[in-house]
Amino acid sequence: MTRVERIETYVHHNVCIVRVRTDDGAEGIGQTAPGQAHISAEVLHSLVAPHFLGRDPFAIGTLVDECARAQYKYWGSFFFRALGGVDTALWDLMGKAQGRPVYDLLGGKVRENVPVYASSMSRETTPEDEAARLAGHVEELGFDCVKIKIGKRVGRDADAQKNRTATLVPLVRNTLGASVDIMADANGCYSPAQAVRVGRMLEEYGYCHLEEPNPAWELDNMARVAADLDIPVGAGEQEFSLEIIWRMISQRLVDVIQPDICYVGGLTRAKRVAELAEVAGIPCTPHCSNRSMVQIFTAHFALAMPAVSQFQEWSIEKQRRVGQIYEPVPVVRDGTIELSDAPGWGVEVPKAFFDEADHRVSKASDGA
Repeated sequence: MTRVERIETYVHHNVCIVRVRTDDGAEGIGQTAPGQAHISAEVLHSLVAPHFLGRDPFAIGTLVDECARAQYKYWGSFFFRALGGVDTALWDLMGKAQGRPVYDLLGGKVRENVPVYASSMSRETTPEDEAARLAGHVEELGFDCVKIKIGKRVGRDADAQKNRTATLVPLVRNTLGASVDIMADANGCYSPAQAVRVGRMLEEYGYCHLEEPNPAWELDNMARVAADLDIPVGAGEQEFSLEIIWRMISQRLVDVIQPDICYVGGLTRAKRVAELAEVAGIPCTPHCSNRSMVQIFTAHFALAMPAVSQFQEWSIEKQRRVGQIYEPVPVVRDGTIELSDAPGWGVEVPKAFFDEADHRVSKASDGA
């Protein structure tokens, strides 16, 4: 029987690529969540890899559950980031072994392409510059939806610049016109009362989604804001606990659930979130804020999961510090992306990334 022989990490700046190899030569590529990648790599080799080495690589769900339960004392963001790196590599390995794309392993396409929105990550731009650059992306690539940043990140009701939000919200609507959907992301800026005031302004200008209006851990405040507003409220990107995500869904604390595939612990656990959302009848719209393999994971997820039915996030920011992480990168045409039927994730990591990265290996023969 095929067994996992090696689990390797390649850390370059803020990205950790994970390679899993078996004793019969099969391999798959995945990635931990970007940011503090060296910590995720250390946690992966210390707490995660030992539960996968020497095991059946195709028993992904069983291995993910066993690893999480065994390390229950160490649950936290970095543990699930590390777990997601191995999980996503195993899905790639299984797809390549069967000659099937990951979306096919998830059940096959429920849609032919993925509609994406132009996602701004900036609070440094002036309202005028932000509206102009979003309009340029709409014109050039055919985006039917965009997202702006409002407030200050976890800002206790402060604004990133004086009067930026109050100026930006109407300006973007007036610049783009009525035919483009607009979302707003507060990154946990507001108290409940201020979130409702800002939400009412977004409703006035026809915005279609308010993301993370209050800090992610304030679940009761989240519920209050969602109940008081007509605009759909989304959250969940920071969460790794499936129990808390289930509470958010079942108690209708949010209108849209937004797991990040790499924050929540990988595709296996994200799939469960989408299935919970489908049963509850609410959309599942994953967080996907950077130009890394998370884009590809999310695209496969969106093609196959019925609840992942809305516009999906596509960053308009340039890649910082690290070079190209994967190729080929899907091209946005008419506001959508398409995936090939290549096996696994259907992409490769360039040799240059591996050559420049810090490399570490855990092997079954080490007794790890």
